[in-house]
Amino acid sequence: MKLILVRHGETYWNEEGRIQGGASDIALNNTGLEQAQRLAAFLAKEPIVAIFSSPLQRAVATAEVIASHHGLPVEVDERLAELKVGDLEGIPVSSLRTTFSQFVMQWWQTGEAMKLPNGESLADLQQRAWKVVELLLRKHRGETTLVVSHYFVILAIILKALNLPLDCIINFKVDPAGVSVLEFRDYAARLVTFNDTSY
Repeated sequence: MKLILVRHGETYWNEEGRIQGGASDIALNNTGLEQAQRLAAFLAKEPIVAIFSSPLQRAVATAEVIASHHGLPVEVDERLAELKVGDLEGIPVSSLRTTFSQFVMQWWQTGEAMKLPNGESLADLQQRAWKVVELLLRKHRGETTLVVSHYFVILAIILKALNLPLDCIINFKVDPAGVSVLEFRDYAARLVTFNDTSY
């Protein structure tokens, strides 16, 4: 199976540099809407058979523009929602001493499967998101599928597919509307494209 992973387009909070987790249902801004249109054209010739999306409007809006080129419905799955960041929701990233990814990793390393304050852990996120991948692998063996989701969801899926520890999340970055592609073979999964924004 070929799995195309798309991060949603830019939102107003991305533009403002605010932490945007699973509890923030922020709309795409004008740049994000334009990114979605370009993404859709870029992916128009892909033989996509199923499109899944996070329930958050920034992901659904991105997915619907892509789906319009394929005549497919967008299947919304709650398990693809972004990391629940709890008390950090909406605060400026600039208020942290590090990048948000570094903050999350430092928090993660303070104890086994530590949750963010009133949020969730990376392990919990990876477990729920991977169940969607397992569903796609069962239903669409040998086909091309697409998932529109979020920064930490996409990275958690990629790390699981490559059998890399979650600590490695700090070494990767996915931009708004970035496209990554995993190919699942009998022997292993391969990351064939990562964070492509060339379109």
